[in-house]
Amino acid sequence: MKLKYTCILYFLAAVSIVSCSGKKETAQPYVNTVTAPVDKGWTFETTPTWKDEFDYTGLPDTTKWGYDIGGSGWGNNELEYYTNSINNARVANDKLTITLRKENVGGRNYTSARLASRNKFDFLYGRVEVKAKLPSGKGTWPAIWMLPTDYAYGAWPASGEFDIMEMVGYDPNVIHVSAHTGKYNFKQNNQKTNITRLDDAINTYHLYRVDWTPYSVKGYVDNVPVLEYVNDGTGSYEWPFDKRFHMLLNIAYGGDWGGAQGIDDNTLPATMDVDYIRYYKMIDK
Repeated sequence: MKLKYTCILYFLAAVSIVSCSGKKETAQPYVNTVTAPVDKGWTFETTPTWKDEFDYTGLPDTTKWGYDIGGSGWGNNELEYYTNSINNARVANDKLTITLRKENVGGRNYTSARLASRNKFDFLYGRVEVKAKLPSGKGTWPAIWMLPTDYAYGAWPASGEFDIMEMVGYDPNVIHVSAHTGKYNFKQNNQKTNITRLDDAINTYHLYRVDWTPYSVKGYVDNVPVLEYVNDGTGSYEWPFDKRFHMLLNIAYGGDWGGAQGIDDNTLPATMDVDYIRYYKMIDK
């Protein structure tokens, strides 16, 4: 999923940028390193240090999850209004269910939820596992992904994004894993990305995973590697993944990608079920 920071013109060699309002702001220079890191073969602890097993009932645990709320289009002309309602995010029967509904809220005709662990669960390096079933229906756009918590290198895409799982409803069972940086991102159509195909991502749980070390971020589906994005040592323009990130879970509807072949309201409500999410610390070397 992408953010709404589409109006900023970056001048990499300059000392200031101009925002949409015309106000000059101090730019964060890209930080250069000298050499690429060596892959030390980092491993991960076997017991999670943070997790949500969704073994309770009601709203998602507020000590672990917050919400992104609104209907701005989210930089992609999406159609939904994200709420913090139990109608859109509910825990029951040992799972979290995010539900996309056709209903009028905030001037939008659809509602959904976008859960974020920002400032509740933030991490630098480690392994994350998410076991989930995805929604069906043309126009749906579910995602399990990571964003920077502090935007140390500037607004999107300068501080990075990693998509552990994305799928669009008009192309079901095709799972996209992607990395976005200042140099490589979907606005330039050069993001680092790869796909894998599943027999049934909608009715069957699958395991979506990322292993993040100083050497690379590597996405897996059912423990099979799909994409590895490697730190080449040239600095934050290509490798902003040395700051803390947090997790997001959501279903978008329509938009530039999700709605590229139209939408189908007859398939609503649409749901994404999450069995668990677990984080394992990296063992440093």
